[in-house]
Amino acid sequence: MKIAVYCGSTPGSDPLYKENAYELGRWMGRNGHELVYGGSSTGLMGATADGVLAEGGRVTGVIPNVTLIIGRRHPGLTQVIQTETMAERKTVMLEMADAFIALPGGIGTLDEITEVISLKSLGIVHGTIIFYNMNGYYESMRAVLDNILAHGFDKADYFQDIVFAEDLSQIKKALS
Repeated sequence: MKIAVYCGSTPGSDPLYKENAYELGRWMGRNGHELVYGGSSTGLMGATADGVLAEGGRVTGVIPNVTLIIGRRHPGLTQVIQTETMAERKTVMLEMADAFIALPGGIGTLDEITEVISLKSLGIVHGTIIFYNMNGYYESMRAVLDNILAHGFDKADYFQDIVFAEDLSQIKKALS
């Protein structure tokens, strides 16, 4: 399975984020899942890729033509796909992936995973969407989705394949 992982290119304030990103990557590599991600060697992005590579797995980096991002390119990528824009990068990742996981991250992570949710609600994208809710990081996102439903702006069906996973065992279960 090809899994798109969206997450921070920084490690965040809690060492647990980076540790869990690495363990997710190791699990992916051990189980034959391919990582599709933004291609960075830094932060949670780099930790996830390092974990996959440590287990001999495949890692595809989709890298836009942005100087800052190119400078952070992971040296161990199995495959590199260069795009002209961030929008193009998102499209390539969406088309490649069978499932989607959001680890903690910033505005870019939220942009990417909310686009996945939107396109899934339209039937354009298929596959499970997982928020890796380390230390309650995505509780506010859960509240936003509940609020959208409570106010009648979407249907519960649109969110049925969204999982808030507290740990790796819940991710494994959601993807089995």
